[in-house]
Amino acid sequence: MKKDIIIENSCFKLVIDERCCAKSLVCKETGIECLDTDVSVPFFSITEERPYNNEIKLAYMNKRTVFEANSIEKNGDILTVGFDLLLFTANVKVTVRDDHVSFELVSFNADIKDFPQPMDFPPVEAFRLASLPIKKSVDFGQWLNVCHKDNTSVSLMSSCPEGFADSTCFNETRVLHVDSRANFKLKNCPAVLICRKTDFFLSSVESVEEIYSLPKGVASRRDPLINASVYWVHDLNPDTVDEHIRYAKMGGYRMMLVYYTSMFKTSRQYDTCGNYDYRESYPEGKKTLKKLLEKIKAAGITPGLHFLHTHIGIASRYVTPKADYRLNLKRRFTLAKDIDECADEIYVWENPIDSPLCDKTRVLRFDTELIEYTGYTTEPPYRFYGCKRGHFDTEITGHLRGCCGGILDVSEFSGTSVYLDQNTDLQDEIGDKLAAAYNQGFEFVYFDGSEGAKAPFEYHIPNAQYRVYKKLNKKPIFCEGAAKAHFGWHMLSGANAFDVFPTSIFKEMIIEHPFKEAAIMQKDFTRVNFGWWAFFADTRPDVYEFGTSKAASYDCPFTMQANTRTFKLNPRTADIFEVMRRWEDVRAEKLLTNEQKLMLRQTDKEFTLLINAKGEYELTEYEECKIGIGENSLRAFVFERNGASYATLWDDSGESKAVFDKNAVISYTKEVESEPLDVTYTDKKAEIYVSGKAYIRSALTKEELISALGSAEIL
Repeated sequence: MKKDIIIENSCFKLVIDERCCAKSLVCKETGIECLDTDVSVPFFSITEERPYNNEIKLAYMNKRTVFEANSIEKNGDILTVGFDLLLFTANVKVTVRDDHVSFELVSFNADIKDFPQPMDFPPVEAFRLASLPIKKSVDFGQWLNVCHKDNTSVSLMSSCPEGFADSTCFNETRVLHVDSRANFKLKNCPAVLICRKTDFFLSSVESVEEIYSLPKGVASRRDPLINASVYWVHDLNPDTVDEHIRYAKMGGYRMMLVYYTSMFKTSRQYDTCGNYDYRESYPEGKKTLKKLLEKIKAAGITPGLHFLHTHIGIASRYVTPKADYRLNLKRRFTLAKDIDECADEIYVWENPIDSPLCDKTRVLRFDTELIEYTGYTTEPPYRFYGCKRGHFDTEITGHLRGCCGGILDVSEFSGTSVYLDQNTDLQDEIGDKLAAAYNQGFEFVYFDGSEGAKAPFEYHIPNAQYRVYKKLNKKPIFCEGAAKAHFGWHMLSGANAFDVFPTSIFKEMIIEHPFKEAAIMQKDFTRVNFGWWAFFADTRPDVYEFGTSKAASYDCPFTMQANTRTFKLNPRTADIFEVMRRWEDVRAEKLLTNEQKLMLRQTDKEFTLLINAKGEYELTEYEECKIGIGENSLRAFVFERNGASYATLWDDSGESKAVFDKNAVISYTKEVESEPLDVTYTDKKAEIYVSGKAYIRSALTKEELISALGSAEIL
């Protein structure tokens, strides 16, 4: 009689029954049964494009078919698994370590007589390395493929980029699984099972990273700089570096992210990506860059590099005058006729149906020529018509019947770049160029344009990042990226940053996007970047304070896009930078308590950091109220403190005189307890000049102060 298979270490006990279904998974550290024991899911399965054995092929439908495991035996560290209908078994190696277990397909047991066709047998398209039905009502981290409940965490993860980790849900049960695939890495592609008390979960992930030589995702998340906000600059050069350092220190920034356009030539967005030729402002190229980075570090600021590693610009040497064969093609076509230099119709054997017709995306590549088309037929003979030869200034040449080409993968962002093919060495060639710049002294990375990959995206997005990452001499403190997939967790410790929101909708969009994402990212033991915050002429102190306070509630940073021109145009730049400095200080010193973080997460409330007479920070709730009769450029927020009512106010546009009832203003100070600013009192009125952010202390109640502010005369 067959027995259950027991796989056990010091952290958990996994039981697989004789039918090869997971029967139990108990976390020893918490005593929790993690599986939904009412659901039976085969632990292993095989996917074939169609049944290949002749009799099975004749008896069953010829389509992509999943064959579930139905038997299992254990001999040492090898599980021998049988499957429905299949005339072969699989050998899966189990490696038991103290805090995790791995499963990897190592071989098949097949008889050649069962596969008389001339083929490599067996013809497996995909192999499910593990599958676990997890109990209902759990929190789920989709990036790390991890479920949490009752201080217990269970993850099925891949130890290499080629593993496909994911989950499915039915009847509220979540099934974690990891697959290996043919043409990627079918064999020797381990799936890793971790089942730990949540407090210790990351230590097991760190162990996996060490054993499989993965990027140190756990260590980067523990780095003191992981929640530091970032000063982003697009025009760093010897003439601007001192000014940017001054502004960065003024805002308390510990990190400076340098966009690749600072040092590399470009005429418009992304159009020369791939060339990476140094600008004239870098007369010694890498040497100039190294000197600038040393200056930034000497100021106590850590520099990072922001690049687009999968984009190739349409004005780059990879596109014109001869298009590189290694540019990605979204669809492939074969010429049905020779075409000469004058042809404006391109005949192909394949049906072009559903090929792109959007402006800028209607581009074919045959040999090294790019050809723009207007439309195509979907009935034979298939052809693209209205063709304009030599697109993107490529050389016009003839092309022979049978020539293979296809539709160029043009970036959806501005159409000024195309995507490279990660199945070629062009990704490594670009990685070498980027690494040469990074290795001059950068210490963190933003992988922009990461979505610019070919399908399957869950493989190519992190693998493209990884191929560049491995070329960096000093591994980054942390990385962020514009897109994420499972293996990328070990690199992109910061997850993605959200794009620019204008001042008019900034607060609303902060709550709608990064704030919601922050709660999701916590389930993956990570944080989100609250966004690329532009600095506009109308940016206000309360806007940045709202965003950075909500970010701090989840231990998250943000990135400010530095623009020295608007710094000079905005009357409240100094006040805004002081807001940032205070919150960055709070982040660096870890001054927020858990209770304060929960308070800050109230989406309908706003908070500010005050500085008292002792120089200490006070976290205070405040609310905006109207100031003055009619339209004006003043802004006011009221709050209560130590039994008194206060208002902080400033002039968005410059300076104004405000006249209040006398009792509304006991004092007017730069900080709540600092030296007084000028107030002119008459019998019934108090007059102040409002410019930069300052504070009124009032003898009125909060409600009375709101009324007094609303009825003030603004001159």
